[in-house]
Amino acid sequence: MAKMAKEARKSLRVADAAQKNRALLLIAQALLENQQKLLASNKKDLMAGKAKGLSAALLDRLKLTPDRISTMAKSVREVVGLPDPVGEIVRTWTRPNGMMIGRMRIPLGVILIIYEARPNVTVEAASLCLKSGNAVILRGGSEAINSNLALGNIIGACLEKAGIDPAAVQVAPDAGHRIVDELLKLDEYIDLVIPRGGETLIRKVVSMSRIPTLKHYKGVCHIFVDRDADLNKASTICYNAKVQRPAVCNAMETLLVDKPVAKKFLPGMAKKFKAAGVEIRGCPETLKILPGVKRATEDDWAAEYLDLILAVRVVEGMDQAIEHIQRYGSDHTEAVITEDYSRALQFLKRVDSSSVMINASTRLSDGFEYGMGAEIGISTTRLHAYGPMALEELTVTKFVVFGSGQIRT
Repeated sequence: MAKMAKEARKSLRVADAAQKNRALLLIAQALLENQQKLLASNKKDLMAGKAKGLSAALLDRLKLTPDRISTMAKSVREVVGLPDPVGEIVRTWTRPNGMMIGRMRIPLGVILIIYEARPNVTVEAASLCLKSGNAVILRGGSEAINSNLALGNIIGACLEKAGIDPAAVQVAPDAGHRIVDELLKLDEYIDLVIPRGGETLIRKVVSMSRIPTLKHYKGVCHIFVDRDADLNKASTICYNAKVQRPAVCNAMETLLVDKPVAKKFLPGMAKKFKAAGVEIRGCPETLKILPGVKRATEDDWAAEYLDLILAVRVVEGMDQAIEHIQRYGSDHTEAVITEDYSRALQFLKRVDSSSVMINASTRLSDGFEYGMGAEIGISTTRLHAYGPMALEELTVTKFVVFGSGQIRT
């Protein structure tokens, strides 16, 4: 598979934007035309999942419906509408000897994506890799093996019809652990590994891989309510960041409140959270303001709950808030709520997470919300991309030089 993927890069390198877009449009149409086949394959996975005792939440993530297939087709068409990054010259400059130098975007090469449960990831990842000129090997979880293989067959047939080597998108036919162990050794053929799933999966891949790996262990996201915050605005933002969808990596896990506004802000905020079923775990100062809430432990400050649980700490100003983030954060997303422009800029400059926000919900930390189109994932590793990764982040730049006979003396 790895050798075939590397060979398929040649086909992708000569495919222009029109050819890649034609392949994507064929895929979108084929998903709709093969709906019944996909639903039948997915039914096998659902039956096996129920027999294994998978949770209702996991079964829901696994399930395909006509609406979800339609949404997958729509997402592929949206990728068609995105600019093709391959071949773009992003910067040029001229040297004193008249030589012009530029940087041109090229694909990363062969990407291995390891993920769990959701069959829609198969389509999203395939479409983004295809558009950015990368060959991809997709290894989904065993619970979705029939669905993923059916999707892989559809994608391969469409690539062939468009004149692109179908080995450019391959779905691993075996979802066992051994195939992952072997693939992670193939640094001669595979250029990047992207694991998508829980922290346990990602840490295992990182520990075993000989190939550069995109890391995103967890999202311990913070919001700091500054002494100069508009407290109504802060209340709306904090509620959204925790409650709107708590089981995702960009949900707020820790709320930091500046001491001068804590007594005014926390009682009303806690009432809203309680009505939404949020359990608060607070520092000693928080407990004085909100008697009856659970005392936070050291483990709570670094916890990614992915649930309606929130750690709350009252801090002595911005310096202590930033110290807390630097100690317990995961480099995902942090936000400050303040009406003081200079303090907002101070927070921006001193906090180095992949997304830093002023007066906005952490839930907006997302490639689609940033206008990047679909995203392949969020990187909290600083090489080579940081934050949400979309088409541009699936490329690197090479140097291109335009000369007129220059030599080095």
